[in-house]
Amino acid sequence: MAKLVVLTQSMAGRSVDLGERTTIGRVEDNSFQIAEPSVSSRHCEILLQGGEVLVKDLNSTNGTFINNEKITERVLKPGQTLRLGNIELKLEMAGAPGAPASSPSTPSSPASSAPSAPAATPPPKKEPARAATGGVSMQDLEGGGRTVTAVFDNKSAFTKKKKSKNMAFWIGAAVAILIIAILVIVLIVKGSGSSNS
Repeated sequence: MAKLVVLTQSMAGRSVDLGERTTIGRVEDNSFQIAEPSVSSRHCEILLQGGEVLVKDLNSTNGTFINNEKITERVLKPGQTLRLGNIELKLEMAGAPGAPASSPSTPSSPASSAPSAPAATPPPKKEPARAATGGVSMQDLEGGGRTVTAVFDNKSAFTKKKKSKNMAFWIGAAVAILIIAILVIVLIVKGSGSSNS
């Protein structure tokens, strides 16, 4: 029996037994719901084909990775790490080298399996600290682009206006207001002169 076990600390221990087709995503209509902002609503699907576990990315926003390599479709092997956004999972198969010695699919006797579980499974990986839980990290982006610090290193982007330019603007504005005022006065005088005669 193949199953995916969540390694990420905030959801550690959650798992799903894989059927012929298993969908994983943030919304409820998936076979395995992971309500985490970095996981797309319909992130990926897992297909059991013979003895292989095939992972297909469903055009997710933050990508699907096997052992930190971005994939669109690839076979996942026991012991490999599957990452969906910020969530890491591990494939376990009964009888496979990466699977724990005791069968994890028999939760009927938790007291007897509890002492052997920590020795068989390595502790979950500690997540690196992130500034925000959602979105895409700069490392995940392909093709680069400008870094944020480059904008602030460019001193010409933030320069103080020259006083002479400010002064010229205000002189021009004052002259324009003065001309408009003179024209208004002339029109008023002509209008009152023509009404007197």
